[in-house]
Amino acid sequence: MVKWYPIKFFPIFKEKIWGGNKLKEVLGKETELKNVGESWEISSVDDNISVVSSGSFKGKTLTELIATYKEEIVGNSVFRVFGTNFPLLIKFIDAETDLSVQLHPNDVLAKKRHNSFGKTEMWYVIQRDNDSRLVLGFKNGITATDYKKHLKDKSLPSILNDVPVNSGDAFFIQTGTIHAIGAGVLLAEIQQTSDITYRVYDWDRLDDNGKSRRLHKREALDAINFGFKGEKMVFDTIENQSNQMVSCNYFTTNYLHLNDNKEINNKDKDSFVIYMCIEGDAFFSGYEFEEHVKLGETVLIPAALKEFDIKTNNVKLLEVFI
Repeated sequence: MVKWYPIKFFPIFKEKIWGGNKLKEVLGKETELKNVGESWEISSVDDNISVVSSGSFKGKTLTELIATYKEEIVGNSVFRVFGTNFPLLIKFIDAETDLSVQLHPNDVLAKKRHNSFGKTEMWYVIQRDNDSRLVLGFKNGITATDYKKHLKDKSLPSILNDVPVNSGDAFFIQTGTIHAIGAGVLLAEIQQTSDITYRVYDWDRLDDNGKSRRLHKREALDAINFGFKGEKMVFDTIENQSNQMVSCNYFTTNYLHLNDNKEINNKDKDSFVIYMCIEGDAFFSGYEFEEHVKLGETVLIPAALKEFDIKTNNVKLLEVFI
């Protein structure tokens, strides 16, 4: 009989032209890499498959776990739809400078062009510098004709919709939405399993070799929804209970602020549950396990593990499931 426990994975770090040091300095990540823009916490993307970092499954990949234990890891309905492909990609992102202006195709287009899922996603802002902002969609009334003209004239920033942000803000970004994470923003990202991005503008910057990154202007044209601006999520922050932030076809995310111990019972869920720690720390405790989870760490609760305790004086978590 398998002794289930909360599963941690080794982070997969990504150096980026726009990356900084907050993943190390704020979230306590350990890496020798510089300009680290992303920490992939849980991933089954090809060539970037997460490896278990602790416990009896240490050294096993996420794909191996699902192939061996199937619905006991992900849940019956999830396994029926996705098989051994884990349906979500979980990240922390640090933008020292602006990310490119980009969008993601929907499921239909992504399947047709890339044999991939689309990329619906959400962001939770953990920390931001003064005057930081996000780009979410275009200003009101912008058409495809306007877009193509400004793209040609290299004046695209003049028609982008800038949104100021504060720590604790959260946003839901549908496929087809033009967007960019602005300089100084550190956030948690929850998304469909996909690495398909159409980059349309990159602030005219060059890499260390004096080259600009590839743009995807042609591919993006029929993928953009000019009316989408992303959605700032309005949610309760009642302590010691799960507060729903977003629920869509691809994931549900709750905000959970605990200032005391809490018994968790997930018998109503036919899914794994992911907890991303966005403040403080806690011990996930059960009959034969106790796992410490601190700021910047992520833990996967297998679908077969229905009951456990979270012991803490203060922790803020994002609780994610299908």
